[in-house]
Amino acid sequence: MSDYVLKVNNLSKKFKNQVALNKVNLSIKKGAIYGFIGQNGAGKSTLIRIVSGLADKTSGTVELFGYNNGQELIKARKRMGTIIEGPALYPHMTAAENLEAHRLLKGIPGKECVEKTLALVGLQDTGKKKAKNFSLGMKQRLGIAITLLGDPEFLILDEPINGLDPMGVVEIRELLKRLNQEYGITILISSHILSELYLLATHYGIIHKGNLLEQLTLDELNAKCKQYLHIKVDNTEKAATIIETRLKTNDFEVMPNGVIKLFDSIDESGKVSSILVNENLVIEELMPMGQDLESYFMKRIGGIHHG
Repeated sequence: MSDYVLKVNNLSKKFKNQVALNKVNLSIKKGAIYGFIGQNGAGKSTLIRIVSGLADKTSGTVELFGYNNGQELIKARKRMGTIIEGPALYPHMTAAENLEAHRLLKGIPGKECVEKTLALVGLQDTGKKKAKNFSLGMKQRLGIAITLLGDPEFLILDEPINGLDPMGVVEIRELLKRLNQEYGITILISSHILSELYLLATHYGIIHKGNLLEQLTLDELNAKCKQYLHIKVDNTEKAATIIETRLKTNDFEVMPNGVIKLFDSIDESGKVSSILVNENLVIEELMPMGQDLESYFMKRIGGIHHG
């Protein structure tokens, strides 16, 4: 049994002279919320469409739940739920009628799943209100409800928070967290809205111009973006001892080039400077450093604004 819900290996897609995906290798572990990040046109939707069986690849392989060919892959896709380019709703039907129509289309036995799923996404009290009169956030929740019919193990959501108001964004975020934490559903969510993905995802993949630049966990991302005081003095060993004894902290690193990264007292650079000077150390450099998350991703894609 594979520990991975999805693996793509050397996946490429070409449209005439344009390379949409260039030998992408991506993997998503069971139980993850995978934030797939990139500019519009970076290749997110192309990869999602290939994984979902809605587009053909030029080369490479797609593996779902350990299966990567023929009928086994088709069968594995039935364990997925997807929303690509907006949810497919019947605008003149109620939420319950939408779910009932999709239940029949999918051949799912028993009507009890309709009310259960409406309650799960918070739409159990919409009554006779037609889907055309729903807010954008409600439409997204109804779309997610449709994907949940049949109890999928893996959800793929392409830009589900695009255009939502702040309340709608919060509703979708909390719903996805609940589906992941309480029901064990693995989620791939693509977006170019980094700040929102940071509040949701456990793993990240950064794609730019068809190339997967990096995959990392939330902890790895936080470590790369950790803030610190950058300190360079004429006697590194003495400075390290002073920091440990006078500032009473071990939360620092001495780098091979002699720079000290102090992860404590970031907002007290004056105090740190005064202590070092009073111990007759010559300060060559002392400044707060590190990146916020937006800056990190901007750096990885070459400083181009993505939005």
